[in-house]
Amino acid sequence: MTERSPRAAAALLLALSLAALASLCVALRIPMADALVYRAEGAAVASGSSLYGFTVTAWQLPATYPPFAALLFVPTAYLPPDVLRIAFGATNSLLAGVLVVLSCRFAGIRPRGAYVLGATALALWLEPVFQTLLFGQVNLALTCLVLWDLSRPAGAFGKGLGVGIAAGIKITPLFFVLHLLVRGQRREAAVALAGFGASVLLGAAVLPGASVEFFTRRLFETGRVGKAWIVDNQSLQGLLARLLHTPAPGVVWAAAAGAVGAAGLWAARRTGERWALLVSAFTALLVSPISWSHHWVWCVPLIALTAAEGRTRTAVLLAAVFTARTLWLVPHAGDLDLRLPLWQQPLASPYPLAGLAVVAWAGVSAGRSRAERPGADAQLPARSSSASMIR
Repeated sequence: MTERSPRAAAALLLALSLAALASLCVALRIPMADALVYRAEGAAVASGSSLYGFTVTAWQLPATYPPFAALLFVPTAYLPPDVLRIAFGATNSLLAGVLVVLSCRFAGIRPRGAYVLGATALALWLEPVFQTLLFGQVNLALTCLVLWDLSRPAGAFGKGLGVGIAAGIKITPLFFVLHLLVRGQRREAAVALAGFGASVLLGAAVLPGASVEFFTRRLFETGRVGKAWIVDNQSLQGLLARLLHTPAPGVVWAAAAGAVGAAGLWAARRTGERWALLVSAFTALLVSPISWSHHWVWCVPLIALTAAEGRTRTAVLLAAVFTARTLWLVPHAGDLDLRLPLWQQPLASPYPLAGLAVVAWAGVSAGRSRAERPGADAQLPARSSSASMIR
């Protein structure tokens, strides 16, 4: 076998994977609903119409991102729907490969050509990545931006700006400001907040009315995004709603989210730099009121880091969890999501359970390590001398 054979085989596997995805989208006439919402947002900005007054697609989906995101979507308004779908499909497929490369570097794995091609071919079928492609979502772009930004060394030029821009598009990445603070990277946290602030000011300068409407009303209308109790929602609130058989877990969810958020930040402060970032990412997904299944594309760097540390069985198990699609196998038509028996609950909420396991494991490991080295905190970086919305 020649040296080029593994790369050629991996390239063929990726080509077959992409062809299968494209064929599936054409055969099922996948609408890429979220991409159509983005297009409508861009069109609203271009025409000067109400940004938060429309609904599109058969599901009557509204705009739920900040005005800054709508400004970025303006170019999509000039693309025919079919061209838009091809563009989003191609871009997200490319971003899946970028995420694999970033995840390899993040995990300390040399991103060889054959490995990247083969891993990308398989990553496309992880349910969160797959759903991102089918919906025409921006999750891969935001995850790549945040992972690239925060995996740089403390004190790196402009570190935190990527987080600020990502938060300007989708708000949820603001949680990483807390991550930077607990890691002692105050300058980077300030840069992230400045980047987010700049995005808000830009949106307000171009769309003042929409900015006031979003930050005083729309931001707090979680029901506008979708029903929190359906299996699509893989946040802690979704898990509790289904477990307690209530559409509004209320105080129980608030208390649980507060506890998980505090535990996650504690673990992120005490554990190593790589695991700290993943713990913060999964904590953000857990405590967010709504984290659709396609928001969990952070599973890619999680699997990469687990494999890099020699936990092969755990990496395979995680890959299986994020590929199995068990949440779609349980009854979920109408309000059946709220009537699931106890034995079906793990199948309906695989991602929040995996997220809780990551946070718990990191916390226990950090506590054990600290107990073995009393008074030491060698894993914390030196302080820098200078930082969902829609379906």
